[in-house]
Parts: sequence; C-alpha cells; structure tokens
Amino acid sequence: MQPVLACADLTTGALALADTTVDSAVEDPGDATTPASCRVQLTVTHPPAGDAVTVWVHLPSTTWNGRFQAVGGGGFSGGSPESLLAPLRAGYATAATDAGHPGATADFALRPDRTLDWQRIRDFGHVGVHDMTVTAKAVVTAFYGRGPEYSYWNGCSTGGRQGLMEAQRYPDDYDGVLAGAPVINYPQMQTGQMWGQVVMLEEQNPVAPCKFAAALAATVAACDEVGDGVVDGVVGDPLGCDFDLGQLVGTRTDCGEITAADVEVMRRIGEGPRGQDGEFLWYGLAPGTPYAGLNDVVEVDGRLVGKPFQYDLWWFGLFLAQDPAWDWQTLTYAGFEAFFAQAVEMYGDVFGADDPDLSEFAEHGGRALVWHGAADFGVPFQGTVDWYERVRELSGPGRTDEFLRLFLAPGVGHCGGGGGPQPTGQFEALVAWVERGEAPRTLDAQRVDEQGTVVQTRPLCPYPEVARLTGDRDPADAGSFRCAKATELEPAPR
Repeated sequence: MQPVLACADLTTGALALADTTVDSAVEDPGDATTPASCRVQLTVTHPPAGDAVTVWVHLPSTTWNGRFQAVGGGGFSGGSPESLLAPLRAGYATAATDAGHPGATADFALRPDRTLDWQRIRDFGHVGVHDMTVTAKAVVTAFYGRGPEYSYWNGCSTGGRQGLMEAQRYPDDYDGVLAGAPVINYPQMQTGQMWGQVVMLEEQNPVAPCKFAAALAATVAACDEVGDGVVDGVVGDPLGCDFDLGQLVGTRTDCGEITAADVEVMRRIGEGPRGQDGEFLWYGLAPGTPYAGLNDVVEVDGRLVGKPFQYDLWWFGLFLAQDPAWDWQTLTYAGFEAFFAQAVEMYGDVFGADDPDLSEFAEHGGRALVWHGAADFGVPFQGTVDWYERVRELSGPGRTDEFLRLFLAPGVGHCGGGGGPQPTGQFEALVAWVERGEAPRTLDAQRVDEQGTVVQTRPLCPYPEVARLTGDRDPADAGSFRCAKATELEPAPR
C-alpha cells in the first residue's frame, strides 16, 4: 500500500499526540535485503515527571502488508531499533521502544539521592510499551491514511513479559501476542536468580563448575528417555525426571571428588528458593537445566568464589537495597527471604505480568502463543506453567484453548540455544491463528548442523503433552512422534 504522506511531513504537524515530539523522520533507501522505508523517532513524556520514552517506528515505503508488528526487549533493555529490520523486510510497519531509559543497564531505578524513580520504573514496567503502541499506530495511520488491519507483539524474555503485560493491562492494543520465555513473575524470578549464590555463600561451599557439569550430564543420562522415548542428550519431560543426586557422592571429576556437601548445594539450587522454615518461595532449576550462567563460580587467588549474574547485582543493589555499593556477600538466608518478600510487595504490580484474568483480551478476539525452553537456566519454565494453569482454572480449559496456548521446548535454553531442537515458525503460527482461525496444535522445531543443514525435526506439543516416539521409527523425523500426556506441574503453595 502506498503512503498518503511524504516521510518528512510527519515532522510538520501531521501528528497531534499529547506530550509527544517527532524527533526525526528520515527516508531510508533500503538495500538488497531491506526495502525502502520511512524511519521515525519520537519522544513521549509524562509531565511533570521529567522522563522520556523513545519510540522508533519503521514504515515500508511501498511494501506494507497492512499489518503492525511491535518488537520487545531483553533484560533491562526495553528494546532497540535494530530489532525492526526483520519485520520491516517481511512487510510490516514495525516499532520498538527503550521503555524510558537508554541501553541495557538498570541505573534508571535510582535518582542521585538514592530514592526510587518510580516514573521511570513504571515506564519500564508497562507504561513505555503502551506509549509506544499508541504512538506507533498513530504514525501508521497518518502515513498510510489508515490504521493496521492486524496488530502483533513479538518478544522473548523481557519482551515476553511486555507482551503478556499488554494483554492483561491494555487488552485492545494487540490482536496477537507471541511471548517466549516470559519473565511474567518478574520479582520472584529476578530475586530467585540469586538463590544459588546465597546457598553456596551460606554453606561456605562454592561448587566447582566441572562438578555442576558432571551433575548435569548424569541427570540427562538418567532421564534421557523420559517423556520422548529417545536417547538424544535431552530430557524430554523434565517434570517426570526423578534422578537422585545423592548417587553422585564420591564421583571423581577433573576438579575433585563430588562430596555430600556439594550434592546438598545442588539439591537446594534445584529445589529453588525456600524460606528459613522450608516454605516454598519460588521454582528452581528443572532436571536437565544447566547450572552454569546464574550460579557461576570462579577461581580467585587459588580459591573458589561465587560470581553472581550482573542483572541480579543490579536488582538487589538498586531496586531493593537502593545502594549502588551494596555488597552481595553480606547476604544470608534470612536476608534473602526478607529481600524476596520486599521484591514481591514493591514490584509485583508494576513488573509482574502474571494476572490470570485475560478475559478482556479474549473478548477483544486476542490470541496469545507462549513458548518456553524447558532447559532455561535463567527463567524457570515452571513459573510460566504455574501462570498458565491459573488461567485455565479461571477461564476453564476449553475457553482458555480458544485464546491461549503454551508450548514447552525440551532441551532449549533461554529464548533459544541448548541441546534440544529449536522452535521455528512461532510468529507465523500466531498469524495463522489470528487471521485464519488455525489454532496451533503443535509447533515445529529443528536441529541444524554447522553447515546449516536441518538434521532433525520434532513437533513441540502443547502443555501438558510431550512429543513421544511412535514405535521403531526414525527419531530424526517429526512425523515419527505423537503428542502424549506428560507429567504435570504440582500446584505451588499459595
């Protein structure tokens, strides 16, 4: 569809949006892979807060498919214009936002006087994405003379949280939401990521990385055929894996013998955060999930010490302790439990996207396709399953299936990676569901070799089902599998 305005006209009053400035509107000629486009940057403010939400909108000059696709961020980054090239090439009008702060750090949380900057926190939590959505749709309408026929959200991790937050708070913003590895239980997840470090600190036993690796390898070997019936180095049904880590005591590794104390640390990490009285706080690492990444241990001056993930240090230091110089090594079990309660109380509403009530989104005709790697070391998939089960409890299984589907990807890490076949075509499946009513029964997944050749295909089944090999058939062929009942998550104490 052809534009009705010149790109430059978007800077001369064609838009009438309150507290919004068009910073630039530039024609990009495109190249061999990217079509010509009008690239717009805007700033949205909320007087008198003094904040600034940057919005980027890319508009195909001649190849618009009549649709809008917004793209989410990751970690503490609200998003970036670099993420817009893929949807632009596919013909979408597309947008992203920094959600109120540049870059991927968390220093936006604190003012110089160490008080919390709640407007910028709200911008990152949900306001900035809604601002972007409203602003971008207005730009699309002004440029093309009509709004998009369909609007989609596409995001993973923080982007997954942003999309489901939109569905919960602003149910009319999007017709379709694709949310991968969504950090919907944000305060619990972000605080819980420090649990492994707290355990090793309190037990005075930082476990060497190669012992963690040995424990992972033993777990996968013991549970390799659980769920899918295939020996492929992937735990097909992690919730059905019941491997006793105690069997590893005395195992020799390149970094020493695994002790009972080492196993106790691993058990606690797998179990997940608990209160001093043993009360459940949050989920831990499912069997088959790498320990490395968020439970890092390094050698300093000949001894092992913990090395927390930088995002966790920002979270505890800036959002909870409100002290940039906070020392994580002062943490105790009691201190962790207090921080956990504080995090949920202070940030559950502004960052959490775990409201099971999607009734308005469903009534609008919205569809949400959610997927999560079952070997995600950063965001335990059990939290996503717990939310999904609460949606089903509230709306009913049949009604839920009409607007929400959840798929787990065995062996896949955070937003991808890992040893399992990688999900493909999720966004296309969402579009088919929204526009043609073709609800996804399965998703496609594949493994490629170093040359990019597909060497394995596998269906991903909707929770609580798992792809199981049928008879004596080729395990590299998706057609050899059927969806069968898998182990379901036990309800978390409430």
